[in-house]
Amino acid sequence: MTDKVIILDFGSQYTQLIARRLRELNVYTEIYPYNKIPKDALDMKAIILSGSPFSVKDENALRIDLQTLVGKIPILAVCYGAQMMAEELGGNVERSDKREYGKAQLKFVTDDPVFEGIGDDSQIWMSHGDTIANIPEQFEVIAKTKDIPIAAFKSKKGHYPNDIYCLQFHPEVTHSMDGLKLLDNFITKVAKCNKNWTPASFVEESIAQIREKIGEEQVVLGLSGGVDSTVAASLLKRAIGDQLICVFIDNGLLRKDEFSQVMRDYEVMGFNLVGVDATQDFLGELEGVSDPEKKRKTIGRVFIEVFDREAQKLPNVKWLGQGTIYPDVIESVSVHGPSVTIKSHHNVGGLPEKLNLKIIEPLRMLFKDEVRRVGKELDIPEHILNRHPFPGPGLAIRVLGPLSKERIRLCQEADAIFINNLKKEGLYSQVWQAGAILLPVQSVGVMGDERTYEFTVALRCVNSVDGMTAEWSNLPHAFLARVSSEIINQVKGINRVVYDISTKPPATIEWE
Repeated sequence: MTDKVIILDFGSQYTQLIARRLRELNVYTEIYPYNKIPKDALDMKAIILSGSPFSVKDENALRIDLQTLVGKIPILAVCYGAQMMAEELGGNVERSDKREYGKAQLKFVTDDPVFEGIGDDSQIWMSHGDTIANIPEQFEVIAKTKDIPIAAFKSKKGHYPNDIYCLQFHPEVTHSMDGLKLLDNFITKVAKCNKNWTPASFVEESIAQIREKIGEEQVVLGLSGGVDSTVAASLLKRAIGDQLICVFIDNGLLRKDEFSQVMRDYEVMGFNLVGVDATQDFLGELEGVSDPEKKRKTIGRVFIEVFDREAQKLPNVKWLGQGTIYPDVIESVSVHGPSVTIKSHHNVGGLPEKLNLKIIEPLRMLFKDEVRRVGKELDIPEHILNRHPFPGPGLAIRVLGPLSKERIRLCQEADAIFINNLKKEGLYSQVWQAGAILLPVQSVGVMGDERTYEFTVALRCVNSVDGMTAEWSNLPHAFLARVSSEIINQVKGINRVVYDISTKPPATIEWE
């Protein structure tokens, strides 16, 4: 039986990071909004209360009935969680004159199991606007910093059946140098967790669950050529074999030669596969469309129409498989509801209802890095697992301005030269995502004695962990010069190449 920890989310930007750190320790962890505590919460090994952008002194501060949890299960309260614990149980929290933000050194007040293996003066990361002036009488201070007398406190020995630990700093961020060790100590020494959640155990448990849920019925899944859908399909195939029918649709917006290459890969992997050339369906609807939101919505609508058409040919299918992963799930049930729309999500909303199918999402509890580890456990080829992320709308959002077959072709050709050179120079695996963007800008150039008036391509290459933030990749100048020369010389219609050196934020990875 896999041990489980839950995190109650009060809206902190770091909540997902806590879950990721615990999963790195092979402890299965789920996130729930603070106001949607699961009924079986007390059956877990521990509960973690997250930080929050709010103040416990606010009139509408986010609160829970702590008495339903305190003493009944090991608790780790972080930042806002610690302040709420102090305020609710008889201590005192005050608004600080200045925001306590940045690096500090931890000073131990007493020896404690959570500090085992951590040296005095260990660097930690503060990020809060309130400060704990007094702790409840049933607690004791276990650590401080130079400026903060209460950096960590815990329930007194024997006062509660289960210990409570409260931290005014964030152990989950990399700036807290021994934060992972602290979390490990809490999990193993306080919560007594078995660290038994591994890719192999996930695969084993998932196969059993899929077989029980699906029975003898058939599943249809739309493959994209990306990591998520490929791993989802591989897991389903391992569980139910040819009861899974995969559909791979060529929307005319893939990379150069990608449809035929991916089809070959999938056939080698033994998928029960239907390939559909729907280029005309998509490009016919997108011809001349400039607005990025309209592009996305048009692609989503046409995908549903094409997929529906293909699904109608499979009368025995009862399930729709999807490659949804955990960040999508968390976002849909976040403390504040779905975030403000920066761009429409490319997942095919409305498809299950239109097809009247039940949904199965075998990866819905995994982060992106975990999807790759599970894929490795399933023996998916490395060149597929290590593919760069590629936007769901494809090159439609990398061709800025009005779409046309010719502009998509120019983008494909430039992109192929860029990606092939990255692979040839051993740089592809060192960066997170790369691609070419065709700009709606024409400028004067000179080719021999001929004057040209052609398009500009921007090359985008970034390093990231999860796509939430990204740094531009510092590629060698000689490499960029060679790529630029090849694009201009080989792709008639492009006479200028630029390199994007914007970080995310404030820019995004894709331009649209």
